[in-house]
Amino acid sequence: MDLYEYQARDLFEAHDIPVLAGAVASTAVAAKKAAAAMGGKVVVKAQVKVGGRGKAGGVKLAEDATDAGVKAQAILGMDIKGHTVLQVMIAQAAPIAEEYYLAILLDRAHRNFLVMASVAGGMEIEEVAHSQPEKLARVGIDPNVGISREQALAIVKAGQFPEGVVDDVVDVLLKLWAAFVAEDATLMEINPLVKTVDGRIIALDGKVTLDDNAVFRHAGHELFIDHASANPLEAAANAKNLNYVKLDGQVGIIGNGAGLVMSTLDVVAYAGEQSGVKPANFLDIGGGASAQVMADGLSIILGDPDVRSVFVNVFGGITACDEVANGIVQALEILGKSATKPIVVRLDGNNVLEGRRILDEAGHPLVQQLDTMDGAAAKAAELAAK
Repeated sequence: MDLYEYQARDLFEAHDIPVLAGAVASTAVAAKKAAAAMGGKVVVKAQVKVGGRGKAGGVKLAEDATDAGVKAQAILGMDIKGHTVLQVMIAQAAPIAEEYYLAILLDRAHRNFLVMASVAGGMEIEEVAHSQPEKLARVGIDPNVGISREQALAIVKAGQFPEGVVDDVVDVLLKLWAAFVAEDATLMEINPLVKTVDGRIIALDGKVTLDDNAVFRHAGHELFIDHASANPLEAAANAKNLNYVKLDGQVGIIGNGAGLVMSTLDVVAYAGEQSGVKPANFLDIGGGASAQVMADGLSIILGDPDVRSVFVNVFGGITACDEVANGIVQALEILGKSATKPIVVRLDGNNVLEGRRILDEAGHPLVQQLDTMDGAAAKAAELAAK
């Protein structure tokens, strides 16, 4: 789960990472009031979960409270890379002397955590890595050991931080690591981490991603969920514990196992290339899905107005084909006349003959069975194109 900047700021403050005053506003009036409480001069920042806000005009300096209201009014409702700005963060302005970079993230390739630290902050870290690689320290962290003060000191020095701020940056890094562990994060980034003209070290902007798999340990993380902007289909699928992602296409996809589903997406995309038909979603019902899980998944996909046909591609292993077939029949019984889209089914593997028999016996007019993955994908694309 990615957090908005204002949520990251609040999380940092809860873990004693130094930040400036900040508030969130959804109207110009609320922005003006928040700016007045901070002394007038503030930065108004669009709250969207995408980069490039500044270049898009979503970050503006306001000289006083009235100006903050005007700037907020201009930013609210903006479209930034497909994201509509519904809220702005009102951040206390800071007299910046220098900008740095600090981050901790999950490094899946090396099965550990990675600290990145650089004296060159305030810009995309990819650009720093490309143009000034000597100024970027990248240090792997053993999750079973963590970061000692000695190691933090070595990391900060490797990032070429000025001697006068080393101790303060070490303190921030240790607090960032403590927050990273405590919150079950996969990313905590401060960019920029600034030195003000009066010598303070402040986290001026933050990005945080929390591990959804650890949500059972953090009841408070529910407060971070942005229900207002969530895709309703994804929200409904999440409520049923389905691995579902909405895509921009017309063929609904259901499969068992992430690898098979990804392959199915590719095959459908290829089959629909000439007619402009694409996959409408990713939905993995898992390795041991029951008939109810199958029914839940099918009901979600059939409820998508963009879907014109559905391709159910199952290779029976732990998931038996008869369970899948029963799930399809059950879902169609529940949906009744509201189910109007053709469903192409390819079953193979464990109990495939029984699964095919169940579907044949049900004889539902929307369901067609094909023996091969390529053939089924072509049929689903053809039906969607019609």
